Amino acid sequence: MRILDSSLTVSPRADVHWAFDTFGNSVALLSFHDTADELVIESELLLSRYGLDAPLERIARYAGAYPAQYDADELIDLGAFLMADQPRDREVLAAWIAQEMPHPAGSSLQVLRALATSVHGAFGYARREAEGVQTPAETIRLGTGTCRDFALLFMDAARCLGFAARFVTGYLHDEAAANGSGEDMTGGGATHAWADIFVPGAGWVEFDPTNRIVASRNLIRVATTRTPSQARPVSGTFEHGGGRQLSLEVTVHVSDTQSGPPL
Repeated sequence: MRILDSSLTVSPRADVHWAFDTFGNSVALLSFHDTADELVIESELLLSRYGLDAPLERIARYAGAYPAQYDADELIDLGAFLMADQPRDREVLAAWIAQEMPHPAGSSLQVLRALATSVHGAFGYARREAEGVQTPAETIRLGTGTCRDFALLFMDAARCLGFAARFVTGYLHDEAAANGSGEDMTGGGATHAWADIFVPGAGWVEFDPTNRIVASRNLIRVATTRTPSQARPVSGTFEHGGGRQLSLEVTVHVSDTQSGPPL
C-alpha cells in the first residue's frame, strides 16, 4: 500500500506536529489555543493498494506447519506480539478453543482459518457505540461483539496457540454494497478492525474473523499496534465542561487500475 496524497483539516485552529509511534504509524499531535463549541477532524487519504491475485494459494505454498516454529531472531522481534493482551482470560479462552477446536491440525494457515471460522460462527455481531473493547472472556460470555471485540478474541486465541498477533485498524471496502448486489459484509461504513498473524514462512497475514476473510484487498489498513487500546483513532483531553461525539462518517471509494506497483 502506498499513500499518494493526504490531508488533515481541523477546527478550531490547531498547531499540528507529526510523529511516528513505536510501531511506525504516523500520528498527528494537535495543540489548541482557542476555545470552541465543536471539534471537527476531517482526514482524507488517497491510497494505491496492490493486492495479490489468489493470495491464499501463494500463502498456503509457503506457510509452515502447526505448531508454529519461529527462529531465534523472529522470537526476539515478535516477543511482545506473542504475549496475551488479557492474560487473566487465558483459562476461559483455552477452554473455548478446546471446545471449538479440540484437535487443531494441518498447516499454520489451516489452523488459523479454522480459528477465524470458529469466531465468525460462534458469535453474533452487535454494533456498539460505547468506547473500549470487550475482553475475550466477556465476548465468550455474552456471545456477541463488534469487529474490534472479535479481533481481540482472535488475536489472544492465536497467541494462545503460539502465534504472534497484532491489532489492525482501518476501513473495509464493501464491494457488494458499492455495487448494489450480493450480501453486504459486516463493518463497512465505519472504522473496522481485524488482526495480523505472523505465519511462519509467509510473514504477516490479515485475518478478519468478523467477515471470515483472509488476505483480502478489501481491508484498507491505517495502523497496526500490539493492543487495541494503542489504536484509538482520536484521543486527548479537554477542559471546561463535558463533550460527546455527535457523528462519525466513513466513505471508501475504490477503483481498479492497470498500473503496476511503484518501483
